[in-house]
Amino acid sequence: MKVKTNSTMTPNRLAAAAILAVVALTQTGCWGSSRAHAVDPPRAREALQAALERWKAGDNPGSLATSATPMTVQDFDWAGGARLADFQILDEGKAMDANLSIRVKLVLEAPGRGARARTERTVWYLVGTSPSVTVFRDSMRR
Repeated sequence: MKVKTNSTMTPNRLAAAAILAVVALTQTGCWGSSRAHAVDPPRAREALQAALERWKAGDNPGSLATSATPMTVQDFDWAGGARLADFQILDEGKAMDANLSIRVKLVLEAPGRGARARTERTVWYLVGTSPSVTVFRDSMRR
């Protein structure tokens, strides 16, 4: 038995469907600009200050996820149990697309060793403000 097919996809209709698909993709953002949201420098500086104050007070990095200003924080020294004895934000930071790169001097105490094991370290943090607040130690800069 021979099955009869009714092909309605002529070359013109196929081309029109392809054009519609491309237009739909560009309108939904799939092919739109991949440029990140610009950082809000004052908000980024405030977030870094708040995170470092919480570290100095003895809080853990995860506690900031549910704070008044929720943020995600990543710092290997902090997560590893080092105590922040003091800090100094050394500059206003430099906007780099979605992040503010800020130089900070940290005075750290090794876990369980107290003041006799203090070390000073100058580090950089990358702070983002959109779509959520993030504070990450820049591990690419030492």
